[in-house]
Amino acid sequence: MKISEMKQSLAGLDAVNFRLPDGTYLPAHFHVTEVGLVSKHFIDCGGVERRETVANFQLWEAGDYDHRLAPQKFLHILRLSEKILGPDDLDIEVEYQQATIGKFGLAFDGTDFVLTQKQTACLAQDACGIPDSALALPQLQVAGCTPGGGCC
Repeated sequence: MKISEMKQSLAGLDAVNFRLPDGTYLPAHFHVTEVGLVSKHFIDCGGVERRETVANFQLWEAGDYDHRLAPQKFLHILRLSEKILGPDDLDIEVEYQQATIGKFGLAFDGTDFVLTQKQTACLAQDACGIPDSALALPQLQVAGCTPGGGCC
């Protein structure tokens, strides 16, 4: 999801809800503790220099059970962050604390914002000589892996 899409989605909401990939909702008293610009400048395993820039939202919850972030307040936070994010319509990445800090993509289903799973990938598959069939196999194993199932 891009910043412009989030602003458009917030404009039509009565409440802001975030849902994890497993379907559970973040507590209604979550906070947006940071909106930032994250730039990554790196070299992939094929030797290609790359740059990636995203808008990063950090979501957090505390014992402030009376706190509710209204859509208009979230829009206000986004407007304040424009001086940091700049004019580009950036993709959004979300950080949320679980066993460790999780990084998620973001989607909107018409009612709720949905944190989507992110995965690592080889960006230089042709340079590494990894066949397409080898790339599909780990994803199949992970998808079918369950606790106690012996695959992990």
